[in-house]
Amino acid sequence: MRPPKDRWVAYHPDVCYFKPRGVPLVHLEEVHLTLDECEALRLADLLNLSQAEAGRQMGVSRATFGRILQQARRRVTEALVEGKAIRIAGGSFKLKTGPGQGK
Repeated sequence: MRPPKDRWVAYHPDVCYFKPRGVPLVHLEEVHLTLDECEALRLADLLNLSQAEAGRQMGVSRATFGRILQQARRRVTEALVEGKAIRIAGGSFKLKTGPGQGK
């Protein structure tokens, strides 16, 4: 299996951890959401871009974007439904910089 191609990410979140309120972190299981998965959620669900356009912005095919998005939604749903913490870090990505990029 070949290594994953780097995906372009225009947004790096200031917060990298979410957890249920009132539950100590030591008692929680954790779900790992990569930065490229977080970017897929941002593009598709926050900016309401089509999978084709979002894939172009991330430098991947529409089909690859769809797989990234599906995995990201599954992980976030698992954390919400099962009361797990979400850690946002890592992944195969390159951070976009310059005018109009970022938040």
